[in-house]
Amino acid sequence: MTTVSRPVEPTALPETRVPLPLTAAAFTANFDRFAMAPILVTVAAALRVPLTSAVALAGGYALAYGLSQPVWGVLSDRIGRLRVIRAALTLAALAGLASALAPNLAVLAALRILTGFAFGAVVPSSLSFVGDSVKPQRRQAALADLMAALGLGSGLAALVAGAIGNWLSWRLVFVVPAMAAATAAVLLRGVAEPERAPVGRLVTQLATVLRARFGHVVMALGVVEGAVLLGGLTFVAPALQHRGLSGAAAGAITALYGAGTLAFTRAVKALTRRVPPHGLAAIGGGFVVVGYTAAAVAPAVWTYALLATLLGAGWAFLHSTLQTWATSVVPEARGTAVSCYVAALFVGSAIGAALGGGPADHARFGAIFGPAAAATVPLTVAVVVARRRFTAHG
Repeated sequence: MTTVSRPVEPTALPETRVPLPLTAAAFTANFDRFAMAPILVTVAAALRVPLTSAVALAGGYALAYGLSQPVWGVLSDRIGRLRVIRAALTLAALAGLASALAPNLAVLAALRILTGFAFGAVVPSSLSFVGDSVKPQRRQAALADLMAALGLGSGLAALVAGAIGNWLSWRLVFVVPAMAAATAAVLLRGVAEPERAPVGRLVTQLATVLRARFGHVVMALGVVEGAVLLGGLTFVAPALQHRGLSGAAAGAITALYGAGTLAFTRAVKALTRRVPPHGLAAIGGGFVVVGYTAAAVAPAVWTYALLATLLGAGWAFLHSTLQTWATSVVPEARGTAVSCYVAALFVGSAIGAALGGGPADHARFGAIFGPAAAATVPLTVAVVVARRRFTAHG
């Protein structure tokens, strides 16, 4: 019977730095994913459709992004992380440019789904690249740098997309990441593929991940995390616009999410040697609960700004813990395992966006943020308990 070979020992990157072209690719993927929320109201008005229909664009993108993960993960384990990323960036660039020319909502939705499918390869393959290249004890610090780029991408997306959509054209919002994706695909040709564990048959590769003791736990937690963190974030910009802010202003405030992620990943990197992973997760969950509670109890521009910032903090602390954990659950099929976790994350994001679409259409944002605060508590407890047990059994 063919089996998956034991993992190769990763060789640490110099000073745990992620190659710049790979960082640029991850930045671009996050920019494209977060550029949609600030222009939802603008797109709905331009295409003369209800906000609920426009929100479905974000949900469809997230669902395609999530469901593509196992495909990309299996491919990255078999043909290489960077080969997969370069091919996906090329496809994303073409779909993004076509999105700018979409004549109606149906065509736009189809193209955004294709774009999400393509960009879905970038982040998990980048995580697997770090997993292949950095020793476990230094991995969360290296991933913190990658997450800083992701946070910068999401923050600038909210800021730039809101400004472009408000003052120029929402169609140009899709052109910017498309051109950046094409550039990153070219630059990645100069980056060397890391050594990775050889794999056997496809069935064995998938079975190894599905049989992993904590694999199901990480994926289940990823679904809830996606619904809470990413699903809720989708509605920050619409909530701000409901209070009379322009798309540009709402995008600028939502960009505090990226600023929060960028700032708090520095704190995570500094704390990784002194605070255990489950402690970092507890801190992140606390930030998220405070943010959602404030937005639900006292809806105002400042509480929505606080929510965006603290969601960034939660992403830096809570998500980085789950993300790092995902790279260690099945090291002999790391790309597949990481992609399954990210798939779960974005399936949860799509569920969260779908659940919030109805209340958002009636401007009932408290009915979104309140339940999100409540759901974060058991999520955080579950992550803390499960992560401690994984460490004890590791």
